[in-house]
Amino acid sequence: MFQNPFSFEGRIRRSEFGLSLIIFGVANIIITGLMGNIDIPSDMKIFGFGYIPAVWFLWAQGAKRCHDLDKSGWWLIIPYYFLWMLFQDGKPGPNEYGDNPKGLYITKDRG
Repeated sequence: MFQNPFSFEGRIRRSEFGLSLIIFGVANIIITGLMGNIDIPSDMKIFGFGYIPAVWFLWAQGAKRCHDLDKSGWWLIIPYYFLWMLFQDGKPGPNEYGDNPKGLYITKDRG
């Protein structure tokens, strides 16, 4: 779990994506809490240094979850699509984005 969390390559399971949303939410709370004690706008760069990596992490994890659904990462543009990604099971077997993160793939007997 969480191998290359800032990479846009590969596929991840629903559980890892859900945990990524929780981590992003906690990071937002911490960053916002730190910003409450800072003189704005003179120290706005501190906010950017904390928030930009958090957003990058969320987009990368979202793109990998889209890949598990056999979709392009551009589907993240659709509002509330992340809710679908939380509940929709990934496509079984390998696809153009990588192997099944569950590691399970059942083939039909062709004999």
